[in-house]
Amino acid sequence: MTMTLGHEILLIVIGLIIGAILGFVLSRIFMKKYLQKNPPINEQMIKIMMSQMGRKPNQKQINQMMKAMNNVK
Repeated sequence: MTMTLGHEILLIVIGLIIGAILGFVLSRIFMKKYLQKNPPINEQMIKIMMSQMGRKPNQKQINQMMKAMNNVK
């Protein structure tokens, strides 16, 4: 049983499409897990940022900013 050139090209294109979809889904899952374990901004970063802006943050303000950052998702 021989395959024609058209069938071979079709199989290659289908393989590329499936690989692209599978790669996208797996990378999305991996990045979600990574960002949950390592959030981009933590309380210490907020304290440093606010003190650089000339403000002395209290814990309530830090908690409000963390809550606001988490609600953006």
